[in-house]
Amino acid sequence: MTSRTDLVEELMGRFPHVPRESVLKEDLLRGGLAFDDAALTDNEHGDVKPKSYFIFSFDHRTLPELGTAALRRPPEEIVLTGGPYELRRTVVSVRTNPSSPYRVGTDSDGRLRLFLDGRPIADVGLPPMPAYYRHTLANGKSVMEVAPTIQWGYLIYLTAFRVCQYFGAKEECQYCDINHNWRQHKQAGRPYTGVKPVDEVLEALEIINRHDVDRASQAYTLTGGSITSQVNGLAEADFYGRYAQAIEERFPGRWIGKVVAQALPRADVQRFHDYGIRIYHPNYEVWDKRLFELYCPGKERYVGREEWHRRILDSAEVFGPRNVIPNFVAGVEMAAPHGFTSVDEAIASTTEGLDYFMSRGITPRFTTWCPEPTTPLGRTNPQGAPLEYHVRLLEAYRATMDAHGLSSPPGYGPAGPGRAVFSVSSFMDTLPSTDS
Repeated sequence: MTSRTDLVEELMGRFPHVPRESVLKEDLLRGGLAFDDAALTDNEHGDVKPKSYFIFSFDHRTLPELGTAALRRPPEEIVLTGGPYELRRTVVSVRTNPSSPYRVGTDSDGRLRLFLDGRPIADVGLPPMPAYYRHTLANGKSVMEVAPTIQWGYLIYLTAFRVCQYFGAKEECQYCDINHNWRQHKQAGRPYTGVKPVDEVLEALEIINRHDVDRASQAYTLTGGSITSQVNGLAEADFYGRYAQAIEERFPGRWIGKVVAQALPRADVQRFHDYGIRIYHPNYEVWDKRLFELYCPGKERYVGREEWHRRILDSAEVFGPRNVIPNFVAGVEMAAPHGFTSVDEAIASTTEGLDYFMSRGITPRFTTWCPEPTTPLGRTNPQGAPLEYHVRLLEAYRATMDAHGLSSPPGYGPAGPGRAVFSVSSFMDTLPSTDS
């Protein structure tokens, strides 16, 4: 049987123009990694920044199945360097999988290393506990609960609404565990605020602004579950937009304001812009028409794929094409029972979607699919998509960008191997180097 090491090295050899760091990072993101107890954090009381579970679980096991890692959280991210592949600095979001062939532990000299198939392949750095995480709001809530940071501190992730109104098997996206993640944290007795009050968000941001003396945080993302009716008496644009309005009034220009929301009608999109948002992420999830209908049944029912795409194009007239950055979930194209069965077909379909948007100046980005076990697609595809798909997607993504004369999208920090901080896929690691 081919080992995971053999697979990784074979793809590094076949695709030498894809950074070797990206090949390894995609494998870690699609399949997760295990942690020795010595590599876990002391939660908010230690020196390492713990995983915040800001919206989805991004784990391959439920909390009750994670063992010690459910009590002492793994780090939010890790940074890989050196080893036999001579890795440049690579930031990777942590997706826990106790049965992964990748393991973070200590070597005989006590150094923290990443092991693959039992062999050390990289030095591991852990994110330091930021000063602002050591402070609490007046009501005792932690900054990590209200305004966690990811991407090595670059992005403040404000999940204002932690459940989704696309609910149940006939509406929930088939790869998404936002509603289950809410339930499991509440069942475990963890603090997990469903709707974050605006004043709490502002108080947390005040703490971050005061203690982030190096100005590592450069952007914030407002997001949460889709709203099909109302929350707090507000429809989606005004519910999320009110946070942006309050933030921009209190901290004008301090951070780049981004929102992840549904593809909304142009009038709603204009309100986002008027509230102070500067980057809009109307995620299209998966390109293929049949798969969108099957895997995003709520979005198909309430909006529909063609209308979703039309709204994305309309939003470019409000924000400018460069500032409309829809996400897709890379890998669900190959998810059984309905996905493509060959990498060639899946890449061709995904590239068609990239070309559709990039030819209009809109640059999608992607999150590497984590097959979470409580989702329908996670249960039927516990291994996710083949690593070859993810490597070839990086190749196709950069080629399509080059063909349309596009550069790395704004709001994601620096691009390039050894420089990127975007942690949930390798697209920024694969693009030409930039400083911002």
